[in-house]
Amino acid sequence: MEHDAFASLAVLQLSSPCRLLPLACCPDKDLVVLVSRLGGRDRLTLWKMQGTKKWDIEIECDESSIESVSALAWSPCGQTIAVSHGFSRVTLHSVQDGRIERSLTIPASSHNSEQQHRITGAWWFPGCRDLSRSTIPDIFKRNEINVCALVYPNTSSTLIILKTGSALSILKVLPLLDPLREEDHKLTATDLFAFQGTQTGAALKLSIPEVISDWPSLLPDPSLASLCPPILIDEQGKTAKEPQIYISAEDENSLLVIGDDDGKLHCFLDGSYYLGPISTLPSTVPTAVFKDPKQPLFLLHPRASASDFLSATFAPLSIDLPLLASHRIRDFARLSSAARELMWYVMRVIEDLHEVWFGSGSLTGAREAGPKWIQLLETRLRDQFGQKEPSAILELTGLLVAGLCSEGLSDFLSSSEQMSERALQKWESTVTDALIKLRDFSTLRLVPALQRLHIIFEEVRGWSLIPQFVLFGFNTDDITHCLSVLKQSIFIANLLAFQARGELGSFKHFLSFLRYEIALAGNSPETRSPPEHDILEVNHYLMSGLKTSQIDRWFTGPTPQFDTGDLGLPRHNTDTNKVLEEALEQAHTALQDPSQTSWQPKVSTADKSHLDRNLWVLVHDLAVRCQRVFAHVSKATARSAIMSSNVGATPFQAEASETVSSGACQFIRERVVRQNEPGNHLQHLAIYLASEMRPLFCLTRTPYAKCAAGVPLHIDVIVMECSIAGHEPENVTDVDLCNAEFFDDEILVIVYKVRGTDGPMFAATVHYSALEYQTQSEGYVNGPARKDMIANVLQRLNEGHVSIVHHHVFVETL
Repeated sequence: MEHDAFASLAVLQLSSPCRLLPLACCPDKDLVVLVSRLGGRDRLTLWKMQGTKKWDIEIECDESSIESVSALAWSPCGQTIAVSHGFSRVTLHSVQDGRIERSLTIPASSHNSEQQHRITGAWWFPGCRDLSRSTIPDIFKRNEINVCALVYPNTSSTLIILKTGSALSILKVLPLLDPLREEDHKLTATDLFAFQGTQTGAALKLSIPEVISDWPSLLPDPSLASLCPPILIDEQGKTAKEPQIYISAEDENSLLVIGDDDGKLHCFLDGSYYLGPISTLPSTVPTAVFKDPKQPLFLLHPRASASDFLSATFAPLSIDLPLLASHRIRDFARLSSAARELMWYVMRVIEDLHEVWFGSGSLTGAREAGPKWIQLLETRLRDQFGQKEPSAILELTGLLVAGLCSEGLSDFLSSSEQMSERALQKWESTVTDALIKLRDFSTLRLVPALQRLHIIFEEVRGWSLIPQFVLFGFNTDDITHCLSVLKQSIFIANLLAFQARGELGSFKHFLSFLRYEIALAGNSPETRSPPEHDILEVNHYLMSGLKTSQIDRWFTGPTPQFDTGDLGLPRHNTDTNKVLEEALEQAHTALQDPSQTSWQPKVSTADKSHLDRNLWVLVHDLAVRCQRVFAHVSKATARSAIMSSNVGATPFQAEASETVSSGACQFIRERVVRQNEPGNHLQHLAIYLASEMRPLFCLTRTPYAKCAAGVPLHIDVIVMECSIAGHEPENVTDVDLCNAEFFDDEILVIVYKVRGTDGPMFAATVHYSALEYQTQSEGYVNGPARKDMIANVLQRLNEGHVSIVHHHVFVETL
């Protein structure tokens, strides 16, 4: 036998033992991923087939976790590697440098949230290019496509098509909202004073709350929600925009499928948008999942456990996903993605305003300046001037109204360090900057973002009223409630800007009053300058700004529960039809009476100060409710899945029998070959039966019928002896197979050794597509599992109905 038929492409020098997973090789590139374990953690190494290592990374996991890599999958474009980690976590790595592009979490089961199931497989299928469009006519047409808003992003290879009047088309023409401070580089003392090149450029990582991380979304695209891309700082301290992530044409509508040991398939559209769990058969492991390239149809063979390959079903189980046959799921996924970007933007604006006003661990809030100054004044009056219960507000009010200045107050104004011009400027800049930020952020960022989110939910409500979208399972009450909360949030955010604007004016008058009194306390009455402050504004700040600010109510207190009627606006029924009837009836009444043509709604002038205004709690409650709406609808694909109910696709534990003894079947390999005619794909099995008397190698070929659920009408079988022929016809060598794997749609690679020896091992190929199979008739398999098919092969072999191919089968390429 020859030993040099396989030319060595490269020799990889590995520093530690590595695992080679089934999908380790890239389908269209000369790349391979190896998995090693070092220090209790797995590492990924990407090698070129020529023998050079591109990168080596450690798998990130919790300190208490011992996760290991269980499966790999390559994106259709070959630029992303999906890595599954033991339980409920999948990370997607860039093929360029191995960095984590995004991390996916598989939600726990609603029935048992504490029970986790191990991931057993990962597959990434390309999407269908010819998805059907909506049948609703549109007066605007471009090349027979019922859409008309064509928007070109900052790339020449991607075309975004938007429907006229849709929420996304409206957001696309709106001005982009400015990025937030959390996305900018925070300068430290080291950044300011260190020598060039000594800065520690640690990357800023935002802590994303669970409600946002669990929000179903496609790849992040801020421009989709009319948001400006975030601004980042590179290692040289230069400002640079974050590179936009554009999905390639090959990855569009692709499906990342994750299987676990509870018989569930978890699908992610574009490798990002969660479509929910698809339950196949409980307590089973889905194996060799295959997707029809022309339609959203999955074919798989469940088995009882990951190691019991004999219990896998012989007949395929089919799962049809009708919602993926059109663009509806992707259109709604883009709505969900835009809503997530806007809600995350709103939450960060609120957190920024809360930090500016109340402070944080590293920042003193503007709210503390007034109470701190009051405390210092009252401490001076108590310790140095003997006042038992001093009242700073009373002292300042007497000074403002009657010009009465006590000895302690006069001493504090004239000699206190807090009354120096430098201290006053610091106080003024801190409070002024905070109030200006509250005013501007509320007007220019918070309100526009909430209005954009309201536009999206108006479209979602429209979707919920269309009968064609009943499979999505919209909850109209939840959507209506979210719209109501959005209206409350917009009103309260506008009110915050109004309050900050008024308090800023009062604060400036208060500081003018202090500077006037300080100058008066240090100079003679003859040089007294005229006051520039308004007494009423100063008194207003003393009562509701200095010690207890009204702005606190936007971050403290109960959740607002008011509606439009509490604001003096007319109360309307939530039913759209009744609201329209009321408006038409009111217009008809006004036209009947000419005196009513100048009718205006009466606006109540009642005091609204009692209304709760906690925008902090309201926004976080809104985020939870909105996420619940989109998360529920995103799982409509899984809920509407149609699974075959044929009894032949029900696995059971393989039992030892006289025909198929325990250990007789050494391995089974499988591959599905795509055919030009949809629904007639071929499934090939390679089975090694290592009996003591006569080791056999069995190859089967089964056509998947269009229904793909029942027992196949026929099966093609070929049984071969494990022997190879030499150059002379009489030179036949018996061998034992060590392993085998399908190389492509034509060649099967086997590893073998001469029978009765310990080595060496050899490799050979079998052109399984060109073999002469023996076709078996209907009813060939009497049981549902593969072990039944193996038993039937051996039975028919003993009866002489199946012949054995003795030699000239293995084509040597040693």
